[in-house]
Amino acid sequence: MKMMQKKSKFSKGRLLTCFILAIIVGVLAFAGPKADTYASNIVDTTSDEDAGTTEDRTNIREPGTQDADELKELNIANNLTVTYADGNGTIAGSLRILLILTGIALAPILIICLTSFVRILIVLHFTRAALQTQTAPPNQVLIALALFLTFFIMQPTITTINETAVQPFENGEITQEEALERGVEPLREFMYKQTQTKDAKVFCDIGGFEWTGELADIPTSALIPAFMISELRTAFIIGFVIYIPFIVIDMVVASALMSMGMMMLPPTTISMPFKILLFVLADGWNLVIVNLVKTFY
Repeated sequence: MKMMQKKSKFSKGRLLTCFILAIIVGVLAFAGPKADTYASNIVDTTSDEDAGTTEDRTNIREPGTQDADELKELNIANNLTVTYADGNGTIAGSLRILLILTGIALAPILIICLTSFVRILIVLHFTRAALQTQTAPPNQVLIALALFLTFFIMQPTITTINETAVQPFENGEITQEEALERGVEPLREFMYKQTQTKDAKVFCDIGGFEWTGELADIPTSALIPAFMISELRTAFIIGFVIYIPFIVIDMVVASALMSMGMMMLPPTTISMPFKILLFVLADGWNLVIVNLVKTFY
């Protein structure tokens, strides 16, 4: 019985294998004539009669004979066109927007380097440090106050730039180069008034520029760093002057504590309320800010 079962299983396996082989042979036999038919429909372009005819060639003309307009129509997806003029010699609208966005990105650097912002912010920081109030007023308040004071001080310069450069350019009276030159000139005049002579002379000597002491002879590349160095020097001098009355208070408080034998008590803990009281009674913010603004006039 076991032998008969094994033979039946073997016969079933052989029948299944033969059936699969028959299906494969049928598929190949069915696909064979069509492949021949497809192959017979292919045009033989290697014959002597058809070779070189314009009907069978993939290129209609010889390479390099097409003009620019035809290539532009054929390669629309591969073209990158930047229009820098709108027909009347001025910058196109899209490129002007790009330049404006670039100017907005560089605006913080220009405000710091070319205006009174540095001096104002440093003096306000020294004032807060002399009061020893740590974070009162906070940094956001000091920066906002410095920005508004900078706008107040630079308002005449901004008005001059608008009247001499921006409006004539928008009206089409001057070109971009002339507008840039006119716009930079008021800033140069402002920086030159606040720049010390020795700082300007040092940078002119380093850069190899011949400077006769006149504004027109000093390049902007030397005027800007000289202006920033002068602003830092002036700000630190004002900060030292602000520190002097508060140092006196610290010394008086420390001497009083030493005379009473209270050596373990930090003098700053006692002196800070007296500093705030003195600052409020003397109207310190008005004195500092008003006199700071007057240094630019």
